[in-house]
Amino acid sequence: MATVETIYMGGLRTEATHVQSGTKIVTDAPTDNHGKGESFSPTDLVSAALGSCMMTLMGIAADTHGINVDGTRLSITKVMAADPRRIDEIVIDVHFPSAYEPKQRKLLENAAATCPVAKTLHPDCKQTIRYFYAE
Repeated sequence: MATVETIYMGGLRTEATHVQSGTKIVTDAPTDNHGKGESFSPTDLVSAALGSCMMTLMGIAADTHGINVDGTRLSITKVMAADPRRIDEIVIDVHFPSAYEPKQRKLLENAAATCPVAKTLHPDCKQTIRYFYAE
């Protein structure tokens, strides 16, 4: 069975449906590539997928070790390259709501490093991950 079913809606838009849940995502081409920028672009979704994957794995590690990471916020910046057009870099700033002990920090950062999306992206797509802990 398929994981996602995608339909081209015209006007550089697609609608992707997650088959198991029925959840839908609409994409639009970005304004710098003939689109209206009225929704996530496909490359925005790649960037979001990297952040969500990292946060999910940190959440699993946190739950396993009794660390509360609720309220952790990611600020994700996608940098495009022109020739060929591709994602050149994804910068993720991870803002934790607590300072955490050094052992907990290492545990969370190591968990993020095991993200399957990060390991799937081509090595030419630079991944810059910065961690900020509350004081």
